[in-house]
Amino acid sequence: MKKTKMLKKNYEFRDVLSRGKYYSGEYIEAFLKKNKSDKYNFLGIAISVKSGKAVRRNHVKRLIRENYRLVENALKVGNSIVFLWKKKKDIKDADFQKIKKDLNNIFDKADLFEVNQ
Repeated sequence: MKKTKMLKKNYEFRDVLSRGKYYSGEYIEAFLKKNKSDKYNFLGIAISVKSGKAVRRNHVKRLIRENYRLVENALKVGNSIVFLWKKKKDIKDADFQKIKKDLNNIFDKADLFEVNQ
């Protein structure tokens, strides 16, 4: 069962970015904040226009979304999560395995896994 809904509004992103706890990986930065829902996580992905053209940015978003989907069932619910691509990292370096490693490290630091993987 899908336990995640997407953040879409600007004020939703701003709330998580301003009040959330910051976690950093090699390529990805994450902000996590508890939400009022006991059934869902809320996910937002933002990549700066300065990182690259739309095709590359959308490719990275798809990679992040797919990696998140694979670990979604192992995560605790009730969190709002925003992922940002680090501006200093070249967007051409993005690949599935690097993002997977980054997300797993971030979720470990944040203690979001229900059981240890």
